[in-house]
Amino acid sequence: MSNYQQDIQAIANLREAMGSGWRDINPEYAARMKTQNRFNTHLDIAKYTADIMRKDMDEYDADTSKYTQSLGCWHGFIGQQKLISIKKHFGHTDKRYLYLSGWMVAALRSEFGPLPDQSMHEKTVVADLIRELYTFLKQADAWELNHLFRDLDAARDAGDTAKAEEITAKIDNFETHVVPIIADIDAGFGNAEATYLLAKKLIEAGACCIQIENQVSDEKQCGHQDGKVTVPHEDFLAKIRAVRYAFLELGVDNGVIVARTDSLGAGLTKQIAVTNEPGDLGDQYNAFLDGDYIDSAADINNGDVVIKANGKLLKPKRLQSGLFQFKPGSGEDRVVLDCITSLQNGADLLWIETEKPHVGQIGGMVNRIREVVPNAKLVYNNSPSFNWTLNFRQQVFDAWSEAGKDVSAYDRAKLMSVEYDETELAAEADEKIRTFQADASREAGIFHHLITLPTYHTAALSTDNLAKGYFGDEGMLAYAGGVQRKEIREGIATVKHQDMAGSNIGDDHKEYFAGDAALKAGGKDNTMNQFG
Repeated sequence: MSNYQQDIQAIANLREAMGSGWRDINPEYAARMKTQNRFNTHLDIAKYTADIMRKDMDEYDADTSKYTQSLGCWHGFIGQQKLISIKKHFGHTDKRYLYLSGWMVAALRSEFGPLPDQSMHEKTVVADLIRELYTFLKQADAWELNHLFRDLDAARDAGDTAKAEEITAKIDNFETHVVPIIADIDAGFGNAEATYLLAKKLIEAGACCIQIENQVSDEKQCGHQDGKVTVPHEDFLAKIRAVRYAFLELGVDNGVIVARTDSLGAGLTKQIAVTNEPGDLGDQYNAFLDGDYIDSAADINNGDVVIKANGKLLKPKRLQSGLFQFKPGSGEDRVVLDCITSLQNGADLLWIETEKPHVGQIGGMVNRIREVVPNAKLVYNNSPSFNWTLNFRQQVFDAWSEAGKDVSAYDRAKLMSVEYDETELAAEADEKIRTFQADASREAGIFHHLITLPTYHTAALSTDNLAKGYFGDEGMLAYAGGVQRKEIREGIATVKHQDMAGSNIGDDHKEYFAGDAALKAGGKDNTMNQFG
């Protein structure tokens, strides 16, 4: 007996046990509703997806071609359509996640209006978006299963037993649209207690993986902006522990923590670390401070700060803002220390924010980290802040120059120009972009590739194309030909937008509840029928 049939039988037995008051409860209808709602709470989702992520991490350790991917989504509908598309084109969701971008939350979800990525938006909108994403993914389950249930009824009505058995097997083996979300908690929105409280909200909303960065929470900047300020390691480790305690409190014992370091592009610190003895973690952090060694108190001016480092008195350089500078060129060394320290103190994965997508640069840092922590692996931001075309054309140009190949036909500074689009150099650069994720996973320890805010850009681009045509000479053809016809030709389910929004699910539920007296929306006069 199939799992679906077992559920029907179990509810039939319960109905019989409950007596005549349950006589109008149809066991198959109840079983269908139960099947459509696999997860009773979003905490169940966090536990389920944490298991998936841990399995994927183990598989990557054994085979680096088994890396994972995600796209950042700023609305539940966008996340839902992404997973429906993945299932349609690839048949499964294996190794595909969602990313929740703090940048997009700030820019698109704050009640203050559009904001830069500087932790000025409300804390609660992060958890709200996680909850919304999973609500839409659960609805995608109900939507797809509802079609299977209707197909099953049609096969039975036609007396096609083989078809009915085939559909029942699909119901039994149904793969949920629910996948892991890597959730951006920024720098924790406050101290370690604030980080713990917010982490609980994210986990309760369904997050199995939380990404936290080592910037100061009140001066936090986007990883691709200037003016980033880091905190001493002990401050950051306290927040990592706070997130772990939140996972353990809520029973997500294998929750995943991504420790992000912005040290490569951060030249400032707000604090001088506490140090108790030479060579401890605080002393290592302070060793990167830029400053001047002094010989006597006469070298100290009013308001100067002086610390003992390397057995001598160091006067760190201090800006008018009160911030302290790190030594120029110390970024990579600080990144390596940050990453090793985070992994040795409870983090599971690393995120190194870089200024360009360069496999050699990333791999060089990861190799140094792996000398201490052999299974270190990254979540990497394939950022829209990078000019991918220009970066890779310049990388190819440099490689050709080093190899002695003639590059006189190209101007390195102008390689973004359309005049180079059909050249051999451009073709080689595009191939390197195409294989970047596989190359970086193999050579630079990247377990998970994400694009933080791609759907921000796709929404703007598609809206621009529609507006240009609709308000121009194309008129209604801009929509009919540029949108609706493409939906039909490419099998995009939203062409039947009433169905996608749950109209058929609601009609079937009405029938469950009221039988023949149900007033349905999907009859012969529903214009959705024009789409077949």
